[in-house]
Amino acid sequence: MHPPVPDAPIRAVVFDLDGLMINTEDVYQLVGTELMRRRSKTFDDDLRHAMMGQPATKALAVMIEWHSLDDTVEDLAMESEKTFWEFVEHRLTTMPGLHDLLALIDQRGLPKAIATSGARHYAEELLRRIDLHEEFKFLVTANDVTHGKPHPEIYELAAARLGLTAAETLVLEDSHNGCRAAIAAGAYTVAVPSPHSADHDFTGAKFIADSLADQRIRHVLESSC
Repeated sequence: MHPPVPDAPIRAVVFDLDGLMINTEDVYQLVGTELMRRRSKTFDDDLRHAMMGQPATKALAVMIEWHSLDDTVEDLAMESEKTFWEFVEHRLTTMPGLHDLLALIDQRGLPKAIATSGARHYAEELLRRIDLHEEFKFLVTANDVTHGKPHPEIYELAAARLGLTAAETLVLEDSHNGCRAAIAAGAYTVAVPSPHSADHDFTGAKFIADSLADQRIRHVLESSC
């Protein structure tokens, strides 16, 4: 079954980062579990879903409120980042189909960008570790916006930097909040759930892809150029 036809030709592709391109949600699961273990609390699926796709400070604020923790966001952020980089070693992998999709986009002559809720230093270090730090035209990060996902600002800004309307961008997202942001911006939004977000509500997405290797993504790119 063919995917919906874009309202405008697709002239660029904008990727989320965590859980879409890289399996960082696996690591976050370990980090969240460890942070809560230290406080004799649990990191259950409901809490994880409430945090997913939001800027780190907002996500950690959810964690603090959820369990009525005494920690400040700043202190928890420092501990979380330290624990993340301790846990991430030898655990990072790219998501299925990523490299083939990047090659296809290059073959079509389309620019690629990233729009992530993570901080710039974090996103740049992740990309360096998987040797993709020179693959993208630019990154838009939490440092560049006032309002994080699910607000559309980050995808509106990405489109503006590309010199395009949001409708001319294909956005790939793995989370509910990320899809809401892209849909609200007016992008052609495709949900690509990871195992951690498979039960999210992706209402409004053009379709839900099985993975980045889903042939419907290829069809959108090939039929729009």
